[in-house]
Amino acid sequence: MKSFILGILMTVGALPAMAGNYPYLTFKLMDGAKVSVPVTSLTLSVNGTTLKAGSQTFTISNLSKMYFSSTDETTNGATAIEELTADDLEGKEIYDLNGHRLASDAQLPRGVYIVKSKNKTCKIVVK
Repeated sequence: MKSFILGILMTVGALPAMAGNYPYLTFKLMDGAKVSVPVTSLTLSVNGTTLKAGSQTFTISNLSKMYFSSTDETTNGATAIEELTADDLEGKEIYDLNGHRLASDAQLPRGVYIVKSKNKTCKIVVK
């Protein structure tokens, strides 16, 4: 883990030198999904177990690799961590990992859930 964080910090120092011909820094997640972040005015910071790259936030243990790319390689449905409130879940279908539909106004205990809306389906983690 420490070597991974050290690698990230070394990459931060190398950004201006290596990013010249590549407009994106792409993060590959453990599930194979990819998220590309424009390198223009990009700042990276590590806080505990999270890495913030521009406006995106990643859990470090969920990162497989990161590399510079010439195109936006973001895969559909792949997102970084998003902060949600209970109001954001209203009107959405919420399922537990056993496939049982829950009331959208239910108080969700800690765990992982699937949230389905008209436009997309995503996983959320309640901490």
